[in-house]
Amino acid sequence: MKSKGRLSAALHALLHMAERGTPMTSEELAQCLHTHAVVVRRTMAGLRDAGFVVSERGHGGGWVLTRDLASVTLLDVHMAVDEPPPGAALVTPVVPECLVEQAVLKALDASLRQAADLLTKRLGQVTLADLARDFHAGMANHANHQKKAGHAV
Repeated sequence: MKSKGRLSAALHALLHMAERGTPMTSEELAQCLHTHAVVVRRTMAGLRDAGFVVSERGHGGGWVLTRDLASVTLLDVHMAVDEPPPGAALVTPVVPECLVEQAVLKALDASLRQAADLLTKRLGQVTLADLARDFHAGMANHANHQKKAGHAV
């Protein structure tokens, strides 16, 4: 999974873990995310610190969810993986003493703050359970499409 941030990777990993229902190693999650196990461990550390997952040692061990999907919002995960707040540092001055640049940045800053506030609010409204429902609906739709096309599901 190609992504510019850890939020997408963390959400992807959490949903794979929920679907599996048994512990998943960093290596298994890395295969799901098309990345390296080190990247997974770094991401999972933030989720562990936030109390969303634990790591079980030994044979059959791995990462395990500790919270119900309905109790975790996208904003919770966003904060756990320690990404900058939505909209943070989107506008930086190149020539701070330029009055034209100051006027442009002032206008952009206000708009970007409003957009960031809306994004933060929306992330706080969507849960992992919502994502899981969307995934299951997509799978059901895919299976129905395959049946209609005469393919084995």
